[in-house]
Amino acid sequence: MDEVELKRIIWRSRRGLLELDLQLERFVNEVLPTLNAQELAVYEQILLLPDWDFLEYVNGKSVCPDPELAVMIARIAAANAGSHGAAN
Repeated sequence: MDEVELKRIIWRSRRGLLELDLQLERFVNEVLPTLNAQELAVYEQILLLPDWDFLEYVNGKSVCPDPELAVMIARIAAANAGSHGAAN
């Protein structure tokens, strides 16, 4: 992925909910640049989800009905879980 494409996806990762932005922050900074083309395509599909649905999936309050998206959502949640306890 080239730098322009990465910046475009990072910009699209900014959501309308602060809670969701906070959930995505570590994933976008640490994991997103390492994704392959197929994984990026899945992530871009996730960005099409309504914010509230996306937040419910990342928080584990609902289960995403699409198994492919659910795998990536689990990676997002795992990246965020790794940030707990870190100094801000």
